[in-house]
Amino acid sequence: MKTFITFLSIAVLATSCNNSKTTEDTAPIEAQYTEADYDFLAIGNPEKMSAASKRALRNNYHKNEEWFGKFNDHPLKGDVGYEKGVIRRDPTMVIKVDGLYYTWYSKSTGATYGFGTGDPDKKVFPWDKTEIWYATSKDGWDWKEEGLAVTFGPKGAYDDRSVFTPEILAHQGKYYLVYQCIKAPYVNRSFNTVGMSVADNPRGPWKRLEAPILEAAQDGEWLGEEDNRFAVKSQGSFDSQKVHDPTLLYYRDQFYLYYKGERMGERNTAGGREIRWGVAIADNIEGPYIKSEYNPITHSGHELCVWPYKGGIAMASSADGPERQTLQYAPDGINFEIMSYVNWVPTAMGLVTDLDNDKHPTEALSWGLHHKTKVYPGETWWTGDNYLSRFSFSRNRNTKAEFAESKKE
Repeated sequence: MKTFITFLSIAVLATSCNNSKTTEDTAPIEAQYTEADYDFLAIGNPEKMSAASKRALRNNYHKNEEWFGKFNDHPLKGDVGYEKGVIRRDPTMVIKVDGLYYTWYSKSTGATYGFGTGDPDKKVFPWDKTEIWYATSKDGWDWKEEGLAVTFGPKGAYDDRSVFTPEILAHQGKYYLVYQCIKAPYVNRSFNTVGMSVADNPRGPWKRLEAPILEAAQDGEWLGEEDNRFAVKSQGSFDSQKVHDPTLLYYRDQFYLYYKGERMGERNTAGGREIRWGVAIADNIEGPYIKSEYNPITHSGHELCVWPYKGGIAMASSADGPERQTLQYAPDGINFEIMSYVNWVPTAMGLVTDLDNDKHPTEALSWGLHHKTKVYPGETWWTGDNYLSRFSFSRNRNTKAEFAESKKE
């Protein structure tokens, strides 16, 4: 078979962080493309390629067939579905303990008013004044709300206003919840933090850490005294104002805390909102967490959704940014490349941790939980009610064997 050779300067960067134990040299590598590769992409003459054809080769459109598919939504039974006047949102990963599934989520009640009411006690967003609750299920469909897991810290503490958007990690017989925190008052220019609580049992009791494990960089400069987060003299780092959606994984003998960052003076990019992800790494699960020198590690994506796959980390990039609604993969947990584009990414996905992720690139997406929003006529999304739902992922059936298998399901 005739082989064409194209030289691409692809940086294979090291897993980064001052205390990271993994290193790789950065060097250009030679990418070899075969006649079959060019035929797959309908490239007739490799010596005369458009920018689109070069991009298709560079992004492996000819290799990632198994990453394609579509997400589906399914209503749940039990206590966590739609309930007027109640917010249930941002479910964690689903873990299985003694034959029972567990998930945690943000919960609050009462109307949402937004900023600028003049009353600092009024709830400004659906995730304001929320606590972390949990539910259990025998089958993943019918969920029983069990009660409160983590509430606010004492007055004056970093978490005295709201604790929300949790994620769970079960590790060596203990359970670790990480979550966003807001200190009162909650205003447009508030900086948030990431907190952690620890328990010996998934039902608690939970012991809250006295200090946050991650904070916003706060290295921009506001312009003027008005409570306007878009008015800045300088923006600072990608996470200068907010560190959101923490997700904790045990990876390469360290603890990788993935998170979403938002800048002071957020701008629009080619894909909409200026949203990026970062990672902070620690040797000890309670920290200290050191932010990677390679942050930001994405330039898209809203809620976090990451999972281990074949020695690396895969992720689903949801809303916001030029790479929204994509599945991506990083062999080193840092350097993500687009593997496929999907129809829709469910909001705030919580994956199921007992699935065999290495069985297939999208096995981790077989099913899980997410949240939906009930928007009322004439009102904005943030005055609506959030509730939990279930998603699944249907793989593309492109081979005869896959098609035959799909007929059996």
